[in-house]
Amino acid sequence: MKKIIITVVGKDAVGILAKTCTYLAKNNVNILDISQTVTGGYFNMMMIADAAKCRKTFDKLGTELAKLGNELGMRIRCQKSEIFEKMHRV
Repeated sequence: MKKIIITVVGKDAVGILAKTCTYLAKNNVNILDISQTVTGGYFNMMMIADAAKCRKTFDKLGTELAKLGNELGMRIRCQKSEIFEKMHRV
């Protein structure tokens, strides 16, 4: 398994979840867990996903997700899960 963390933040609008999930499905990225909230008109989502079957490099996936975020007026970031696991090891 190749876990990644995807965060999506910005002003709420129709289709954010659908477009993000469609992109991931087309790239063989499996969503393992998802959490989303809308507070004061702002959308916040975090996903834990498995990118083991994705044929794109991690950098390419991150770049394309960021581009999708720009198209949606959102900020989408993709990070390797190892960063979070090492940060919370203390």
